Amino acid sequence: MQGIYLKFYLHENHRHHHQLAYEWLLEQAKSLGIHGGSAFKAIAGFGRHGVLHEDHFFELANDLPVEVVFVVTEAQANHLLNLAEENRIPLLYVKIPVDYGIFP
Repeated sequence: MQGIYLKFYLHENHRHHHQLAYEWLLEQAKSLGIHGGSAFKAIAGFGRHGVLHEDHFFELANDLPVEVVFVVTEAQANHLLNLAEENRIPLLYVKIPVDYGIFP
């Protein structure tokens, strides 16, 4: 099957209406009928501002990068991107054409 590998990068602690933004993104995808998505927390990273964030045992800042990924149709990708833009979710996204399949 042909589809889109849709990847979002955002900060772990960013909230949208009192909900973590990555959780909001996952819930929006589920409500659109997207069959699966995953969020992955980084152990270290930096963004466009060049600030390095690292996971330390005693650090409680919770400001590490989170990657949220989906394999979706072009229409689902566009819908999810529009929702994120309309809700002013600060993130970076990547859209990659992909061939995918499901084994029973």
